[in-house]
Amino acid sequence: MTRRGDTMTTADHAQTATVQDSGYLSYRTLIWRRFRKNRMGIAAAAVLSLFYFAALFAGSFSPYDHNEIRIQVRYLPPQDLHFDWSGGFYVNGLTSTQNPVTLELEYETDPSRRYPVRFLSRDGGGAFRLIHSEGPMYLLGTDRMGRDLLSRMIHGGRVSLTVGIIGVFLSLILGSVLGTLSGYFGGWIDHTLQRIVEILASFPPIPLWMALGAALPAGWTSIETYLGITIILSIISWGGLAREVRGKVLVFREQDYTTAARSAGAGHWYIISRHLLPGCYSHIIVVATLAIPGMILGETALSFLGLGIRPPMTSWGVLLEEAQRVTVLLNHPWLLFPAAPVLVVVIAFNFLGDALRDAADPYS
Repeated sequence: MTRRGDTMTTADHAQTATVQDSGYLSYRTLIWRRFRKNRMGIAAAAVLSLFYFAALFAGSFSPYDHNEIRIQVRYLPPQDLHFDWSGGFYVNGLTSTQNPVTLELEYETDPSRRYPVRFLSRDGGGAFRLIHSEGPMYLLGTDRMGRDLLSRMIHGGRVSLTVGIIGVFLSLILGSVLGTLSGYFGGWIDHTLQRIVEILASFPPIPLWMALGAALPAGWTSIETYLGITIILSIISWGGLAREVRGKVLVFREQDYTTAARSAGAGHWYIISRHLLPGCYSHIIVVATLAIPGMILGETALSFLGLGIRPPMTSWGVLLEEAQRVTVLLNHPWLLFPAAPVLVVVIAFNFLGDALRDAADPYS
């Protein structure tokens, strides 16, 4: 940028106009304009939207019923999807023989039999499917009960993804409310809440999850266990947010606008809801985005250890539980496929959180 005396160049006028225009835009608009410039954040949001959309319509995205047992195709390796210009996509038929030593089924493809693969159509039972075939089609293989792994991964996303959202929602309520009360009132309220946070932070997370997960009654239904796991993860993880909100409230309560509201006779709830919490909203949104992967990993860890979601419900952690044994990994390595969506979702949430964190401060 160059200047000659008091004369401003065209670039100076453009920059001044941009700064002046940004002053008339709302804070929400400024955040959106900065966020959409982050390509990784936009890509992460698109990936997560696809995952949640697939989980919402899991019945249509999955080729089969995720709990349908087919012993005749147990431990079937992933099948190849072929394409022919004359007939489109298809899968080959299968022939199976039993190994006389291991007594396991061994499969061979039969190119003489071809089964067309249909997209966006109804299957033989009348259900609408994104993809299906009249013959055996197991693109990611099957488990020990002959259940389609792809269908189980899609349905498992319903539990693993919603645990993160519900758990973070409950954690945000606890952390925001208790953190605000701690920072605003101070005194014995602040000391009590901060000691509780320190006690929760002093426990190693995995053993604490295991202890609380094992405390769930064995007679609970799958839904009750699901809600119990969600509440456990929420109770454990609210302390960090409460401390961060407390730090911001300690600053906001000394600002001039807060002092003026207090001098004008405003009540505690009015000051908290109008002057303190709104200043923490952007930070809370970013923390929520970054906390969801922790919730997903927590549920996956509990289910992997056999202390989380229980059959007939399925989740990514339940699917990975079947791959604990070394012999299974050696003979049936495709059972590790459920680790892929966990990895992709966690990375996507981290990219989205980083993008929101940068966008939440549009004036930097």
